[in-house]
Amino acid sequence: MNLAIIGYGKMGHMIETLAPTAGFTVCARVDSKTNTNGAALTRESLNGAQVAIEFTQPSTAPANIEHLASAGVNIVCGTTGWHAELPRVRKAVETAGVSLVWSRNFSIGVNIFTRVVNEAARLLESQPDFGAWAWEIHHSAKKDAPSGTLLQLLEGMQRSGYKRPVSVSSSRAGSQPGTHEIGFDSPEDTITLRHTARNREGFARGALLAAKWAMGRRGVYEFSDVLFG
Repeated sequence: MNLAIIGYGKMGHMIETLAPTAGFTVCARVDSKTNTNGAALTRESLNGAQVAIEFTQPSTAPANIEHLASAGVNIVCGTTGWHAELPRVRKAVETAGVSLVWSRNFSIGVNIFTRVVNEAARLLESQPDFGAWAWEIHHSAKKDAPSGTLLQLLEGMQRSGYKRPVSVSSSRAGSQPGTHEIGFDSPEDTITLRHTARNREGFARGALLAAKWAMGRRGVYEFSDVLFG
C-alpha cells in the first residue's frame, strides 16, 4: 500500500518510521513549507499514493484535503482547528469518490477515554451536586487552546446530558505530548478521569490504522467509526 505523508514535522517523521509495520510504503513526502494552498499536491507529486496522512496546520488542512481528493487519494487528517470547514471538505471528498477519516485525536486510548467520560457525564447528569472541570496540558508549540480533543470531550459530555457549566483550562509547556483530565466534584467526593499520552507513537499508530481502513471506502468518517463501527 502506497502512502503519502503531508506535513513532515515530528508526526510525519513518526508515521514514516512506523509505516512499514502497518504494511505501507511511503511513496511521497510533502513539507507544508513548500505546499502553498495545496498546490504541491498533484497526481505526479503524490507518486502513486493510494492514501495520504495529513498533519499540518488549521489554515492549510481544508485546501490540502480538497487537492488530495481531486488527485483521487484517500485521506486521513489529524490536523485540528479546521472543522468549521467540514461541509466544504465533505463536498470535495464526496464529489471525488474517495474517503476521508478525520479526528481531533488518533490515539486509540483517547477515543476509549472519551467513551468513559461520556458515560460518567450521563450518570452524573441527574446528580446536581456534582460540578465539573476539564483541564489539559500540551507542549509549548501547540497552537490551539483548548485543544480539539478537549473540545471533543466537552461536546460528548453535553450530548450525554451533562448541561451544567464546566470549568475549562489549558496549559502549554515544555514537550508534553498531551494530558486530558475531566473531573466531577461534590461536597462529599471527587471523581477524576485522566488520560496521559507518553509519546506521539499512539497517535501515529492510530492514523496508520485509519489509513488502512480508508482503503476502498468512500465518504467522510470519524476515527470512532474505525474503532467502534
